[in-house]
Amino acid sequence: MGSKPVTRLTVTDKERLTPGMVRLRFHGEDLSAFAGSVFTDRYVKLVFGDPAAIERGERPALRTYTALDPDPVAGTLAIDFVVHGDAGVAGPWAATAEPGDTINVRGPGGAYAPDATADWHLFAGDEAAVPAIRQSLAALPDDAEGYAVVQVDTAAHEQPLGAPAGVEVVWLHRSDPAHAGLADAVRALPWRDGRVHAFVHGEAQAVMHEIRPFLLHERGVPREDLSVSGYWRQGRTEEAFREWKAALAATEAAG
Repeated sequence: MGSKPVTRLTVTDKERLTPGMVRLRFHGEDLSAFAGSVFTDRYVKLVFGDPAAIERGERPALRTYTALDPDPVAGTLAIDFVVHGDAGVAGPWAATAEPGDTINVRGPGGAYAPDATADWHLFAGDEAAVPAIRQSLAALPDDAEGYAVVQVDTAAHEQPLGAPAGVEVVWLHRSDPAHAGLADAVRALPWRDGRVHAFVHGEAQAVMHEIRPFLLHERGVPREDLSVSGYWRQGRTEEAFREWKAALAATEAAG
């Protein structure tokens, strides 16, 4: 538990990106752990509670968020938070946070960056995956091709993503009566020739049980070319979701 450093961050600025997302900018005295980080899904775990509990083998409330544009020299980074009422821990905290407020974070972690040797790229996710998808699109070469399929509540929740001209961005709106869901939208994409490198993150049912089997088994995407993870699951707290993910991993390992 204590293998990654715990850093205290101070809020320096707050920006409302959409009706459902807030960006907080932070300053930290020592962000050296981010030096040389190349992952576009790099993340930190926000610690709500005593950070020393981690070293004691205890688990305070931890919430995982993508770390945006970390600058170890300037000591700055940003985090985008999905906010929706009083649900959860991190969202309500971010909704009321003001410059001067502090939070401890553990990290960074990360495992994905787009492979420039792939013939094309596939990104799929919901609001929780937008920060990592945005960073991944920005890391692509100008001649990259592919798709980015993003599910949000309404058109008001769309954000600029800065995709290369050859990457088609598809927005899905849950409020649309004809909305078929993230998995169906991915299935409906015209499949391109060549090797795909895929990043599929978001709500676990859609990502783990619907899109992942489609890519692995129906499209034959090798596991090493697929970054797939459930960031959250409908109706579960993050603690309960971690238990669900652990059980799923154990079941798959036994199979």
